Amino acid sequence: MGFVKKSLAGLGLLAAAVAGLSIVNILQAGSHSPDGRSMAEILGKDPEEATYDDIERLSRADTMQLFYAAEAPAFESMKGKYQGRLLSGGVLGGSTAYFTNHVFPTGTLTIKTKWEGKAFNPTEDNAGWGINVFSGKDEEGKQEVFYTRKMRTYLGPTTIGKDGRDAFHLDYGAFNTDVVKTMHDEVRQVNENLYICAGYMAFSGGPLNPGPFVLVGPPEEFPAA
Repeated sequence: MGFVKKSLAGLGLLAAAVAGLSIVNILQAGSHSPDGRSMAEILGKDPEEATYDDIERLSRADTMQLFYAAEAPAFESMKGKYQGRLLSGGVLGGSTAYFTNHVFPTGTLTIKTKWEGKAFNPTEDNAGWGINVFSGKDEEGKQEVFYTRKMRTYLGPTTIGKDGRDAFHLDYGAFNTDVVKTMHDEVRQVNENLYICAGYMAFSGGPLNPGPFVLVGPPEEFPAA
């Protein structure tokens, strides 16, 4: 009985710690309303010349303001395979990266996997699907690229920001049955080959606690399309 009580107490402390870190992460993201700055003012340079490194240098709050300042890409332009890059800002940056690389691919712990990006296939005027791209090692230890974690795509008003403008949405609900079923990503465009994105899941606070990341083009051919 003592062991059970200690275990329950430990789980309670862990849950409290996770909840506390999530609250800090939410606060670090700042307001969900645009503060009126342009992308150039947030980045400190012409957005057309911006790179991943320019976004990585921003605070978590400024990264989200960049998302609010950006516009949605044209739906039909999001076609092909894009490189994915994680952003390190925020108290949960490290744990988010670990989940994305080593749990997100299969739902179980896979140490030798890494998230590589996303691929998209528009099939109608405002409807299509996409899938995540991962790398890992096969049973013989050889490096391989594989596709999993499918989502449907569409253009519509953001659920993360309070600006009411469109974003390119990635909805995982129709194709996943585990915790990823509640995952939702949104994409906006910084320049022709750079996209500022944010995603969330229900258990970590939903749209109140977005995790920003970047997609980088130009897109490569998507063989699964």
